[in-house]
Amino acid sequence: MTAARSGPAFSVHDIPFSAYGSWFDISPVVAEKTYAEDLHLVSHQNGMHGVLRLVPVDPATGERAETRVEAVPGLLTWTDGKGRVELAYETPDTVRLRGSGPDFAVLAAARTLTPFSGTYFFHDPAANAHVFTSYETGRRYRVTLLSGVLADTVGAQALGGADRGVTVSARGDGDWEIAIEEFDTARPPYVSSAPFDAVVAAARTAFADFVDAVAPWRSDDTPAAELAAYVVWSATVAAKGLVTRPGVLMSKHWMDKVWSWDHCFNALALAPGRPELARDQFHLPFDHQDESGALPDSVTHSEVLHNFVKPPIHGWAFGRLRRTLPTPPDRTELTLTYERLERWTGFWLTARRVPGADLPHYQHGNDSGWDNATTFDPERVVVTADLAAFLVLQLHELTFLAKELGMENEAARWRRTAAEIQAALLDQLWNGDRFVARSAVTGDTWSSAGLLDLMPIALGEHLPAEVAGALADHIKAHLTPYGLATELPTSPHYLADGYWRGPIWAPATVLVEDGLRRAGHERLADDVSARFRALCETHGFAENFDALTGTGLRDRAYTWTASSYLLLAREHHLRGTDED
Repeated sequence: MTAARSGPAFSVHDIPFSAYGSWFDISPVVAEKTYAEDLHLVSHQNGMHGVLRLVPVDPATGERAETRVEAVPGLLTWTDGKGRVELAYETPDTVRLRGSGPDFAVLAAARTLTPFSGTYFFHDPAANAHVFTSYETGRRYRVTLLSGVLADTVGAQALGGADRGVTVSARGDGDWEIAIEEFDTARPPYVSSAPFDAVVAAARTAFADFVDAVAPWRSDDTPAAELAAYVVWSATVAAKGLVTRPGVLMSKHWMDKVWSWDHCFNALALAPGRPELARDQFHLPFDHQDESGALPDSVTHSEVLHNFVKPPIHGWAFGRLRRTLPTPPDRTELTLTYERLERWTGFWLTARRVPGADLPHYQHGNDSGWDNATTFDPERVVVTADLAAFLVLQLHELTFLAKELGMENEAARWRRTAAEIQAALLDQLWNGDRFVARSAVTGDTWSSAGLLDLMPIALGEHLPAEVAGALADHIKAHLTPYGLATELPTSPHYLADGYWRGPIWAPATVLVEDGLRRAGHERLADDVSARFRALCETHGFAENFDALTGTGLRDRAYTWTASSYLLLAREHHLRGTDED
């Protein structure tokens, strides 16, 4: 199906308006769960900061105009019945705005300027433009008038508390037009590269090319595919700061980082159509691997956190990635990946195993990615079955890579280690009906009503049939009409908005669906996939979802959710094609 060049409409309250490569978005969301009355230019350099307030103004009264905001990929509009204001990205760091009817104010979001915070504002005579400098982002924002007049300028060179900004107006019945740029210290005066309509057309074409690449299989049966692609496209930033490669942030709302397991799902969704971007997603956290071999917890523009890690799903992910890439990885890439996975695996086998122990442990729920799952209620320093299962899959991938690279001795070593870890998993944590968790300190064991205890289904074909069957039966109990609840809804610990204590999450869904399918439980895998896809088609791409109502929770524009939808929808399409 060929996409309409305008793309899907969406609410900027749920999904930020942005463009591929940009470090800022246009949104009313200015902080965690914080919605402003006006749209803001929100930058994600040095954190998330609402820098500029964008305000349509009634020219008759000088007051804020009541407008309706509409967005499609490539074009954002404010309309008030008398006219409209339009905004489009000319480049990743520059937006163009054009209006007829309403005047338009561009104001510093913060009224207070101190020696260490806020926004300074002045007229730059060298560029004949007005400039805002932000302490929070450490960047500058330049407004250049292209047509119309400046109806008002307030707060130029003001210190302390003051309104700061400009208001632009049209001449007579004409239009006004401005450009807003984000840059570091200096650049030549702004010069328009194209008329406004051509800027819009180019932005729409850029998105259409992206969705055609990542979802060429889309049809009426996958109605959310284009919007899912937009969530991923618009959350992609250029390599800058500590983001060493073009990176897909989890969101351009407040979850504006790359966490070291989230990135795997974005890589898998991108692999068939944007293979280089997919490779960048997989390797980005590895660029910050520390001396112990550990991956960071998260990476963003100006911060790399090492206080936690994330689960070792990377062997599983790379195995799937390489099978999906249109061109197989060459020896150089295989060698690099092998070395990185070897060090990451070594971390778990050394730093995270008690001396004499067979199985590694987490030090906190955050290490698992399931931050507050009920598995971690009794203790946090815990040996869990999901960790052992993911490590076994990673060891299998290392075996495969070593053999392909001609390292037969290493391949045999990894094969033996995988068998030893899996044997210990079944001997020490399987109680005949389900997996238990065990204290890394006391050896005490317990089980929970959480889906985390069932995640060894990810081992798929490597599991004994009776173990896979028991896990599949327990997984069925977690299925609601909308998907897999992370805590049994009948559990006394279930919370509708309890993060990993009930809500539906994309990564758990993908890992369970894949494991069930490889274990031969294809009908249940089909059901898991269908319910999650229907959930996204109805409720969007939130960070997680209420398991009993389907309502999107927390951050409402999460890329691993969108990527998981694209991944499951593509595979569903391919299975249908194979059956035909």
